[in-house]
Amino acid sequence: MNNKYYLDYLDELESESIYILREVYSKFENPVLLFSGGKDSIVLTHLSRKSFYPNEIPFPLLHIDTGHNFPETIQFRNDLVDSLNIKLIIGSVQKSIDSGRVTEEKGSYSSRNKLQTITLLDTINEYEVDCAIGGGRRDEEKSRSKERIFSHRDDFGQWDPKNQRPEIWNHFNGNLFKGEHFRVFPISNWTEIDIWNYIKKENIQVPSIYFSHEREVVKRQNTWIPNSPFLQLQENEKLEKKRVRFRTLGDITITGGIESVVSNVDGVINELEKMVFSERGNRSDDKVSDNSMEERKKEGYF
Repeated sequence: MNNKYYLDYLDELESESIYILREVYSKFENPVLLFSGGKDSIVLTHLSRKSFYPNEIPFPLLHIDTGHNFPETIQFRNDLVDSLNIKLIIGSVQKSIDSGRVTEEKGSYSSRNKLQTITLLDTINEYEVDCAIGGGRRDEEKSRSKERIFSHRDDFGQWDPKNQRPEIWNHFNGNLFKGEHFRVFPISNWTEIDIWNYIKKENIQVPSIYFSHEREVVKRQNTWIPNSPFLQLQENEKLEKKRVRFRTLGDITITGGIESVVSNVDGVINELEKMVFSERGNRSDDKVSDNSMEERKKEGYF
């Protein structure tokens, strides 16, 4: 009689992530979970619930609020926090601007995305965070692909891609000096389609803008940027109504949608199987230069 038990690939990914989350809780004194309201941080929150069930998640959520969010994302965040009865820490980019810590960009292509770095590092220092758990994945972007699961940050919050610690046989080195911290990425080995297959398997709720809906948008940098109070149209630009959905959720000013009629998780999965470009291909902040993400990460970005 064969009594062997085999995990399917989603169970293996889940098991690895739960192991990493429990390692974080055992190694660090004051971790937080970086929460944007996007699908990856939602899945990470779900994994955290499973990691410590039946107890509550033992660390707070941290949202760096640019003030330029999709309204649907903020509503989803608030509803989730209420349902989990979990502490939410909010770092405000607007407060960083008002206090003179950062200077807001000007012009049609201005964004608060880069400004988040200072707000994030200030919030980490204020709350004495020694580990920030993030939903970054290696398949998203080339600089993320070379980052360790336990990613060390120096006392300035900076990442040095040429000085990373080895991770052999899932042994993670979380040793640090005072003032330093780690970013840990439990779903680093997942892909976008893994995320959606897991969302389907676990029946996880996500914001409605991941599915097709009618919205006012403008064509910019070969993608559909949604209308918002922060959008500055150029002379040759005009708003159009399109049925779009969003593969990734960042600032509303920089997150481009794709034309789609997909209305459910199965449709998203089927659509992704035909995609030939990364989900971050519609993020204008990643188009500043070939190394824009890596340069931001070196400065302390997510």
